[in-house]
Amino acid sequence: MAAAVETAARPDLTWRPLSLVVVVALAFTLPWRRTQPFLVVAIAFGTVSVIDVVALVRDIRWEGLDSGVFLLLLPYALTRWGSGREVAGGLAVLVVPLALTAAGGEPAGDIVGGAVVLSLAAALGAGARYQHVYRQQQLDGMRSREREQLARELHDTVAHHVSAIAIQAQAGRAVAATRPGAATDALTVIEEEASRTLEEMRSMVGALRQDHADLAPQQGVGDIERLARSSGYDPQIEVDLAGDLTDLRPSVDAAVYRLAQEAITNAVRHARMATVVRVRVCAEHDHVRLTVDDDGQGTVAGAAPGFGLVGMAERVKLLGGTLEAGPGTGRGWTVTAVLPRHGATP
Repeated sequence: MAAAVETAARPDLTWRPLSLVVVVALAFTLPWRRTQPFLVVAIAFGTVSVIDVVALVRDIRWEGLDSGVFLLLLPYALTRWGSGREVAGGLAVLVVPLALTAAGGEPAGDIVGGAVVLSLAAALGAGARYQHVYRQQQLDGMRSREREQLARELHDTVAHHVSAIAIQAQAGRAVAATRPGAATDALTVIEEEASRTLEEMRSMVGALRQDHADLAPQQGVGDIERLARSSGYDPQIEVDLAGDLTDLRPSVDAAVYRLAQEAITNAVRHARMATVVRVRVCAEHDHVRLTVDDDGQGTVAGAAPGFGLVGMAERVKLLGGTLEAGPGTGRGWTVTAVLPRHGATP
């Protein structure tokens, strides 16, 4: 529609029908600019170059329609989504119309201006590409670190259960001849410990990286109270633990602590004018619910999720739980995580 209006409104337009057809036809290349960036650049700017050659041979000044400015999306798409070879070839194609314009005797200022505009569009695409790659690398690093932490927790879990199995096996062998009943009890304990170890491994090992991880002991729900802060500085940290939290699986126990720690860190850093951060851990029949909220002004609407939230979501997903994070009902920010008491279902 814009091309049609411009065609009718410009009395000095050269090759009026051709200019209209070219702009409308090239507009249909836009849907493929992400999947075939080099092809659409070659078609669009190749077409413009052919018309420039014909105009140069016939000594006609052809400028085209201003509504064809949408073609600047194509250099952006080329450097944003094209491969290295496609970018090199596409940039060579972009130089051709500029060279033909110079050959037609256009002022140097117009040629330089056109080159600057095309270069700026390409530079914006390259910048967006770099930002996307950089963010993806950070997300991958966050996921790797979460998997390393889960690997440490899995090691602690397996080491604990296997140690218990070994001790019970030794005790059972020692009393098997004289006290068969005690040996049977030892076998029962071994069976229980082995089953719990197998469930832990099934719930986590498939999602963990294979690299060696630091095997330092992990903190759990019982350590969350140490995160409480009442030093007179805002925001204050209040911790409330409710229900039976003594029989959690080690992986879930450590995950609740890590989630609470990360949520508190995010609130302290990003909750503007917050005076208190409340941490509540409630043990339910089959699940453990962690809620962390604050009374601050929250974050900017529409902001991308931070890497801390990405890591928390990754950890919760691996354990078979759910995570919700967003503005509170009144003010502030609320993070709610629900984890199964005994880890993900095998």
